[in-house]
Amino acid sequence: MHILSNTPLQPFNTFGLAANSSGFCLLEDINTLRETLPLAASANVLALGGGSNVLFCEDYEGLILKNALQGRTVRESDDAYHLHVMGGESWPELVDWTVAQGLGGLENLALIPGTAGAAPIQNIGAYGVELAERCEYVEFIDFDGGGLHRLSREECRFGYRDSIFKGELQGKVFITALGLRLEKQWQPVLDYAPLSELAYDGAEPHQISELVKSVRRAKLPDPSLLGNAGSFYKNPTITRTAFDALKEGYPDLPGFIQADEQVKVPAAWLIDKAGWKGKRLGGAGVHQHQALVLVNYGQATANDVLTLGRQIRDDVEAKFGIRLVPEIRLIGASGEFSL
Repeated sequence: MHILSNTPLQPFNTFGLAANSSGFCLLEDINTLRETLPLAASANVLALGGGSNVLFCEDYEGLILKNALQGRTVRESDDAYHLHVMGGESWPELVDWTVAQGLGGLENLALIPGTAGAAPIQNIGAYGVELAERCEYVEFIDFDGGGLHRLSREECRFGYRDSIFKGELQGKVFITALGLRLEKQWQPVLDYAPLSELAYDGAEPHQISELVKSVRRAKLPDPSLLGNAGSFYKNPTITRTAFDALKEGYPDLPGFIQADEQVKVPAAWLIDKAGWKGKRLGGAGVHQHQALVLVNYGQATANDVLTLGRQIRDDVEAKFGIRLVPEIRLIGASGEFSL
C-alpha cells in the first residue's frame, strides 16, 4: 500500500478544477484495498472512479481511494450473457467491447464517462435505458469489517440517478465489481429521439451505439478540451397538474409521462428558456450548445461554478416554480454537500 500526501486532484476530475487531497491511494487489487481499511475507519474516505461526476470545491481533508480494479468475464446461460466487471473498468470501453462482441443491451449507454464501479451509484441512464435494467448485482467491501458483500438489483434500491450507495451506504463501502445481465433475445430501445429514426426491423446494437455516440459528441463538450462533468442537474419530475398549468404559458414545454403519472421535464429546456445558455461567470459558463452542462473555460474556480449553479437554480425556480437538484456530486473538505 502506498498512500500519497497532498496530491493534486486536477488530473482526476473532468471538470479540471484545482484541489488537493491530504491522502490518495491508487487501488489496483483487493488486497491493497483491505490494507487501507484501518485508515478508512479514522479518516474521511472518498471512493473515486473516473472523476466525471464530481466537483472538488475545496482541498479534501481525508483519504481518496481511486478505483483502478481491472478485469471482466462473461458467463453464458440459456437465455442471457452474465458479465462480471471490476469497478475500475472504463464504462465507455466496456460498452464498446460488448457491442464489438455482438452483445446487445448497453448500446444506449455508450460514451457515458466514468467507471463501472461508479455506474450503479448514480444509476446512469440515457436514451430510455438505465443501468438498473441491466444490473444483476453489485459487489463491495465495507469499510467497517472488510467483508465482501453482494447486493441484488432489488437490494440496490435503484431510482432516478439514485441508489442505496447514495443513501444508506454512502461513504461506508467501496464498490469492487458490477454484475450485468444481457438478454440473448435482445430488443432495441428506440423510443427517444433521435434513436427513433432507427425504429425498423433489423436495427443492430452497433448502429444504435454509433448514433448515440454521434449525438453525444455533437451536444456535449469533450472534457479533455473543455472541462465539464456532463449534466449538472437532474431532470425534474413534477405533477401532471403542475405540468398542465405550465403548458398553458409555455406550449412548447416538453414532458415525459412517468409510470406514476408524474411528468419528467428536461432541465436543459428550463435553463435555456430562462436565458442562461452561453452565459459566463468568471471562468465558468453554461455551454453554448447544451444548457444542462456547466463548463470550465480555463481557470474557473469552484466558487465560480457554485455561484453560477445557484443563480441558475434560483432563476429557474422563480420563473417556473421548479427547483433544480444537482446531478453532480459536490465535494467539500470533509465530504459531499448540497448546493
